[in-house]
Amino acid sequence: MNTPPVKISERLRITEIFYSVQGESRTIGLPTVFVRLTGCPLRCQYCDTKYAFQGGQWMDFDEIIAQLKQYNTPYITVTGGEPLAQKACYDFLSLLCELGYRVSLETSGAIDISPVDGRVSRVVDIKTPGSGEQQKNRLENLGCLTVHDQLKFVICDHEDYVWSINFLSQNTITVGCEIIFSPSFQQVSLKQLTEWVLADQINVRVQCQLHKLIWGEQPGH
Repeated sequence: MNTPPVKISERLRITEIFYSVQGESRTIGLPTVFVRLTGCPLRCQYCDTKYAFQGGQWMDFDEIIAQLKQYNTPYITVTGGEPLAQKACYDFLSLLCELGYRVSLETSGAIDISPVDGRVSRVVDIKTPGSGEQQKNRLENLGCLTVHDQLKFVICDHEDYVWSINFLSQNTITVGCEIIFSPSFQQVSLKQLTEWVLADQINVRVQCQLHKLIWGEQPGH
C-alpha cells in the first residue's frame, strides 16, 4: 500500500532541532528542546540567527516529534527566525500541547499571536528603536497577552531603555504578564542595565542570555 503524501499544512521548514538549556524567559536554565523554524520577515541589527533566514529542510510533524522524543524533558521552545511566518506553526504548537509538552513560543511580535493555542507561553518581543525594526511592532498583540505570556524588550542603549519605559507607560499591558528587559549582547552590559532599572525602581525582570554566558555566540545553543 502506498503511503499518502504529507499535506503541506502538516509540515514545517526546519533549520535545526537541538537540546540545550533555556537561556531566557521564565524557564531559564531548564533543559529544553528547541525547534528552530526557517525564515523571518524582520532584519534586527542584533540578530544572532541569520543562518535561519533561508535554507532548512521540510519535515512533517511526525518526523519532528520523533526527534523530540529522544530527549528527557517536557520543555519545548519553538523559535526562529520568526516561527509564525509559517502558517502550519499554529497547528504544530497545538499538537505539542496535546502531547503533554510544556511549550513556549519565541516570536518577534510582528505577526498575529491570537490564533496561538492558549496553553502555549508566548514570549513576545517589542522591537526597540535600536533593533532597526521598531515599525514592525504589531500593537494589537498587546491585547492578546495573558498571565501565561511574557513581553520582552532587548535593550541596545540608554535610549532604548528610556523608550521601553515610555512604551510601557503609554500602552495597556495585561496585569500579570511578565515584562523582561534583556541587554543586547555586547552592546549593553548586564551590570549597566541592572543599575538603570534599580535607579529608576522599574518593576521588570532583568535577564541576560544564559546560553551566551556559557557558550558565547556559538550557533545551536
